[in-house]
Amino acid sequence: METNIRPAIELLINNIRQLISVDAGKLEYIIAAQIAGGHVILADSHGVGKTSLARALAQSIRWRPEDLADVSGVKMEGFSRIQCTVDLLPQDILGFNRFIGHSGEMIFNKGPVFAHFVLCDEINLLTPKTQGSFFQVMEEQSVTIEGKSYSLKDPFFIIATMNLKGVHLFPLPTPQLDRFMLRLSLGYPSAEEETEIINKHGKIDAWNNFQSVIDSADLIKWKKMVDEVQMHPSVTSYLVTCVRSTRAHPDIETPASPRAGVRISRLAKSLALCRGMDYVSVDLIKEIFIHAMAHRIITRDPSIPPETPLKNILDTVPVEIKGSGH
Repeated sequence: METNIRPAIELLINNIRQLISVDAGKLEYIIAAQIAGGHVILADSHGVGKTSLARALAQSIRWRPEDLADVSGVKMEGFSRIQCTVDLLPQDILGFNRFIGHSGEMIFNKGPVFAHFVLCDEINLLTPKTQGSFFQVMEEQSVTIEGKSYSLKDPFFIIATMNLKGVHLFPLPTPQLDRFMLRLSLGYPSAEEETEIINKHGKIDAWNNFQSVIDSADLIKWKKMVDEVQMHPSVTSYLVTCVRSTRAHPDIETPASPRAGVRISRLAKSLALCRGMDYVSVDLIKEIFIHAMAHRIITRDPSIPPETPLKNILDTVPVEIKGSGH
């Protein structure tokens, strides 16, 4: 299998980091999740660059005319942004049917979710009813309006930002969080990085010379390649044991679903592909396990962060790899 996509991944990472000060490792995780067909949520304080990062990633992709062709009679966009507010309704995101009086026809007005790359900014400002409008599109990559379904073409990627503090915030329900492949926090920059941010973004033309560096066709090709990355049965067994351990841990009230194991295995394969590897190692599972799992579980004691029992699971589950060669 041709796995040498690493030069293209490095090109993409460097393109974004020339404008956005972000940890290269976290950016690699986000790109891997996108290639894997998953979705990402960035949970952080205000003003740390969540939206700029999503915008830079979206603008690093060149969209082909065929990507923007009609699907089920609805034209797909390359990129769209949903600025979430408490008064948004599901039809503001998914779309709605509009009656044309003089012709007697019903016309479908598409919502911003009909795009290959959707930035959902400050998702926890949405009310629970509107948050629920994302369930089907995230799980099935389709939208149903008044009994008619519209399938969204590959690639399809949602990156949502979520503020940790503020007023009028509505916590995302666990079933919705479970649909995100990965949750990350960018954190505050170092003093050197913050100086760099001021120097870059203190200019009016900071985005003027920013260019696309990969084609959407690459994303589609890479997504198919993820399935070819090997995962030895012993590694799969290790992952399953870790996932099932969340259901027996005394500090965990709401454990991981089987979906969690599926998402983590696919993320691990995609990350291996991004690094030019054709197999998943146990070390790779350990590296991403907490990032891909913490948002899926709820601890019995709210003062105990989910990362604590998950780290305990990683420390106690034995590694038994036999005959894998890896």
